Amino acid sequence: MGKIGFDAEKYLEEQSKYILERINHKNSERLYLEFGGKLVHDKHAMRVLPGFDENAKIKLLEKMKDQAEIIICIYSGDIINSKTRQDFGITYDLEVLRLIDIYRKYHLTINSVVVTRYEPSPQVDQFINRLARRGIKTYKHFFTKGYPTDVDTIVSEEGYGKNPYIEVTKPLVVVTAPGGGSGKLATCLSQLYHEYKLGRKARYAKFETFPVWNLPLKHPVNIAYEAATADLRDVNMIDSFHLDAYGEKAVNYNRDLEIFPVIKRIIEEITGESEYQSPTDMGVNRVGFCITDDEVVQEAAIQEIIRRFMIAKVAYKKGKIDEKSLERSELLMKDVNATELDRKVVAPARDYAEYKRNCSDKYLNVVVMALELPDGTIVTGRSSRRMVAAGACILNAVKKLEGLPDEMYVISPDVFSNIQKLKVDVLHHDRSSLNVDDILTALSISADMNEYANRTVRQLYKLNGCKAHCTAILSDNDEQSLRSMGIDVTCDPEYVTTNLYLG
Repeated sequence: MGKIGFDAEKYLEEQSKYILERINHKNSERLYLEFGGKLVHDKHAMRVLPGFDENAKIKLLEKMKDQAEIIICIYSGDIINSKTRQDFGITYDLEVLRLIDIYRKYHLTINSVVVTRYEPSPQVDQFINRLARRGIKTYKHFFTKGYPTDVDTIVSEEGYGKNPYIEVTKPLVVVTAPGGGSGKLATCLSQLYHEYKLGRKARYAKFETFPVWNLPLKHPVNIAYEAATADLRDVNMIDSFHLDAYGEKAVNYNRDLEIFPVIKRIIEEITGESEYQSPTDMGVNRVGFCITDDEVVQEAAIQEIIRRFMIAKVAYKKGKIDEKSLERSELLMKDVNATELDRKVVAPARDYAEYKRNCSDKYLNVVVMALELPDGTIVTGRSSRRMVAAGACILNAVKKLEGLPDEMYVISPDVFSNIQKLKVDVLHHDRSSLNVDDILTALSISADMNEYANRTVRQLYKLNGCKAHCTAILSDNDEQSLRSMGIDVTCDPEYVTTNLYLG
């Protein structure tokens, strides 16, 4: 949908070439590459860089599969606390399993899983046993004694030396994780320590897509990164080390700048030389060189900043983030002179809901979802006893795409009725309204009996990439269904009912 502002093919070519140069530089035998962000399904990059392939980084590694192997890190505390990846709604330990399956599909070698800052607990040990019994090698790494100030202890048998060496064989070792704070850096540096103890030359580098180091500090793409990490309090800054060393401005973020002097000293202690003069030096990111239309990219990034603020409002309502994180999201949106209404689907949803509420008391709690079709047309759907707003909107969208009148029935009333009875009488649900999954099922069933239903089913794939907005918080099930369809949906921070459990 829309204009393209990024050259995905050029990115694959340039990025792979640059990584290979790092591997072969100074006759090193091995490069440990810390992969920040998402290696697969990088939807943030896809949204802010129109034309970016969400799986570009995994395809990049697939091109280098003969030279690469992967280590996946997971922090033991995230297993114990059941930390969840927001965009898929699954815990980090399950995300590790999902990532292994995906990497295998791309014919990439999975070396092992490392449980970092290991703490003995039933959940952690069960996870390790589960992997071991499926043939996945696992390692336990421990909290690094002396970190971050006592470099002599860190680079010793009491520090990194306490961790077992991970047996690797290929020149490129990608160290990745289900999320931030998983111990990727410590794993890379621990391996570097062991490599030099074994008399082998190895190097460390970092692959972090955002912020984009060669874009201006206040470029919307870089501000969008701050919006995406508002809860982590990440702040983009000029890399002062890079400016001092080379007289060149480069953008990095506060945590990398704060820790750089420590990393530099550790690498010097391990290798005996000062390879990097700045955090930017450590990076291998070439994404900024592949932007083809800056205006398109800036507009997409502004839309992402708005989207992040709206997601933050819902997260605050649910108690998932604090007030400071919400305020930061709003300030970032104001920094680019944007408002919620600059998201094209917001006003139509709110206006239609307000109109229906003014029509009659029976519409007092009406919920509306608006969706923008690929040609820019807006369609809406409202909640009713028969279906939820999201389901009605999807149904109206595919009818519009097929050129069918709004009032035409494409789902048999009997199918509606039977599913509603099943939900109430057999599954004992409190509500009989059909959700998004129910609507898709009903449409598929009706397709065998109704040619128009069959034609609308074939239009569903066109909703991938569309934007939508709902005037109330979606159920977890509906939100996940819409995401699975590739629909970028936001909500107003209002619950459908006053119920606390089933609200």
